[in-house]
Amino acid sequence: SSGINAEYGDEQLQKYKYMELNLLQRKKRLRAQVPDIEKTLEIVKHMLKKNEEFQTHFMLSDQVHALATVPPTEKVFLWLGANVMLEYTIDEAIALLTKNLNTATVNADQLEDDLGYLSNQITTMEVNMARVYNWDFKRRKAAADK
Repeated sequence: SSGINAEYGDEQLQKYKYMELNLLQRKKRLRAQVPDIEKTLEIVKHMLKKNEEFQTHFMLSDQVHALATVPPTEKVFLWLGANVMLEYTIDEAIALLTKNLNTATVNADQLEDDLGYLSNQITTMEVNMARVYNWDFKRRKAAADK
């Protein structure tokens, strides 16, 4: 009976640890996205405010950057992921980036709550498994002493 309980507990613990790993990876991805979205939003807001030509460095590849002159514009192109880039007006881009920033922040906070709950579940499961093990050990010892 205790062997079945220990197997079940071990299986549940492994599931919790797997879920924790997945949540930690999602959290890491979201936390990395937030600064990128903030930086892009800041640049687009700067373009709206100044509406004049400016110079900037942009990345061509991992180690190669180039100097570019950006003329005044009313449209920007945003990478949406999966090799998709779309054109937006500056106002649309600001609205989209603000929405994405808020969503990423809320999701990261929710993941933090989920990780806290999962951590409690893991601790509870480990304590329960230790109790079952100790109970079984005492039961076997008592049976051996008879």
